[in-house]
Amino acid sequence: MNRYNFKTIEDKWHKKWESEKFFKAKIDKSKKKFYCLEMFPYPSGSGLHVGHPLGYIASDIISRYKKLKGFNVLHPMGFDSFGLPAEQYAIKTGQHPKITTESNILKFKEQLNKLGLSFDWDREVRTSDSEYYKWTQWIFLKLYNSYFDKSKNKAEPIENLRTPKNLKNEEKIDFIDSKRLAYIDKIDVNWCEELGTVLSNEEVIGGLSERGGFPVIRKPMRQWVMRITEFSERLLEDLDKLDWPDSIKTSQKNWIGKSEGAEISFDVNKKDQIKLFKTRPDTIFGATYLVLAPEHKLLKKITAEDQKKIVGNYIYQASTKSDLERQENQKNKTGVFTGAYAINPISKDKIPIWISDYVLVSYGTGAIMAVPAHDERDYDFAKKFDLKITEVIKNPSKEKCYTGDGKMINSGKYDRIDNIDFKKIVTDELEKKGSGSKTINYKLRDWIFTRQRYWGEPIPILHSDNKSIALNERDLPVELPEVKSYFPTDDGLSPLARNKDWVNVEIDGKIYKRETNTMPQWAGSCWYYLRYLDPLNKNKFAEDDKIKYWMPVDLYIGGAEHAVLHLLYSRFWHKVLYDLGYVNTSEPFKKLVNQGMILGRSNFVYRIKDSNKYVSYNLRKKYDYTKLHVDVNLVENDRLDINKFINSSKEYKNAEFVLEDRDYICGFETEKMSKSKINVVNQDSIITVSYTHLTLPTILIVKISVVAVSLK
Repeated sequence: MNRYNFKTIEDKWHKKWESEKFFKAKIDKSKKKFYCLEMFPYPSGSGLHVGHPLGYIASDIISRYKKLKGFNVLHPMGFDSFGLPAEQYAIKTGQHPKITTESNILKFKEQLNKLGLSFDWDREVRTSDSEYYKWTQWIFLKLYNSYFDKSKNKAEPIENLRTPKNLKNEEKIDFIDSKRLAYIDKIDVNWCEELGTVLSNEEVIGGLSERGGFPVIRKPMRQWVMRITEFSERLLEDLDKLDWPDSIKTSQKNWIGKSEGAEISFDVNKKDQIKLFKTRPDTIFGATYLVLAPEHKLLKKITAEDQKKIVGNYIYQASTKSDLERQENQKNKTGVFTGAYAINPISKDKIPIWISDYVLVSYGTGAIMAVPAHDERDYDFAKKFDLKITEVIKNPSKEKCYTGDGKMINSGKYDRIDNIDFKKIVTDELEKKGSGSKTINYKLRDWIFTRQRYWGEPIPILHSDNKSIALNERDLPVELPEVKSYFPTDDGLSPLARNKDWVNVEIDGKIYKRETNTMPQWAGSCWYYLRYLDPLNKNKFAEDDKIKYWMPVDLYIGGAEHAVLHLLYSRFWHKVLYDLGYVNTSEPFKKLVNQGMILGRSNFVYRIKDSNKYVSYNLRKKYDYTKLHVDVNLVENDRLDINKFINSSKEYKNAEFVLEDRDYICGFETEKMSKSKINVVNQDSIITVSYTHLTLPTILIVKISVVAVSLK
């Protein structure tokens, strides 16, 4: 029996499919359309890892099946090609990110083509291509030139905004700017003085930068922000229209975090007020203290003189932690007394004001009303600092902290009233006193939309005299200029700020400065599914007839880790485009399937804090250390190849090691296979005979359940 010569046969059919454009999609109104899409990859230097085909093969099976069933199938592919890894490589080597990215894309396409997938490559998009990001910038301008009309519950062009009468010209401009869907604000960011840059939360470990181990603090900086919060209710309501996994819907609902309650004002020093949101206003008689976030704007004003030093020290310590670290440390709460007191608007009791880093300024008002008898977090804090605990809802159980319903007690004339009824009573009372009102709160925060990086879309805005103006659409795209260094400037500005010829623009004899921050990597992926419809169009992001025919995406396949970032941001942008009449559907993705994940074995090194010394795994507990991922390709049998490690990056060049038996032993964990965890196995490394011959059958078996669900 002759052996199946898979290489010869597969190469033959790959060439035939390519030459005959077998998978090319065109509008055919005689056929029912099927738009099948998988989340496009970031073209990293490591190439495709074995986790990528998990989704690609599933979509390929479904696309081929639908084509055989007579559907007109659109199955495109492209690259999410702006990203931090290419910029970090540029910082290390000086090589332009564009060169690195293009080289990586060629490698990715070669690997993808080995799989024989049914992609329409004529529709390929790259988010870092200026002909692509021209339209990302165009969409940004639509957001900048729009506002949310609460009466219509939709985005409207900014020229339709009614401004208050009798405003001076500058006041009118400020009012309009305060309503834009894209606006400028001062936001606390992770700032590393040593590196001279803003870091993402993922780049901060234990208050130190992942790269170099340098101190990181929270610092307010000027940022562009997207007003996604105005769409909170629509983003929630429209989830019911979608054929998505319940787990993803739940994740988005929790991220948006709708809750009903009351906004309550507490007087301080007879001059100031602390406003806070409480879902349980019925417990107001049990409020025995307030807690403010260390960043709360009133702290400097209300802190007692004899407490200023201790409060100032605490604020600094809190600034060295990310929001994630502050929330993870719930069991070991810290805090200090400000020396100030607030007046309970209902009981009139005088209660102390504390600060603690478990309260975040980014959630609600940055202040909480603590009711330790009926909230476990407040109870733990009160017990630790010996604060008063007053029970106001009768506890039928033996629990020290009762969070259920019952009859009011210790609440004056309201005793014996059911607490559910008391919620309305106390909210009405607060409104009569002018000290509160019934309100709905959302956990969702506006989207910080800028990075102090080079490799991203330039923002098409000019500045002069502390005012901003949008570029004319005919001047798009604003292309990335050449720069001498890819490091941010010493004062934290983007590398773009170094190119003065690019920054300074003269219009009608007046000098303007370009915005030097760039967009985040999420920007290009917010709308790429639309560009696939008409990728070569120079006049529109896509023609109306193509949008009307192909949209929405019928099946979207991707990782569950994108539930509250990419998927939420895409829905937000799509709704704005829908409101403005540019797309025909209110949602972009009709059906979503998560392909699951492949696990990888990660390795770790342990850097001794405040040093460039790395201690071996079994000796690490003798030191104060930071645990860092290390590239699994530098490790064999959990032993680090020290020479390869030293030569892998400039930051490791002068590294020292504390060894055991002449070896550096790495730690290990089983985690999701991911570039960020540097634990990927490149698909080429396991193609000993043929990827499709050895690996495809295995993946096909894994994919049967996904395909079956998708075809229902």
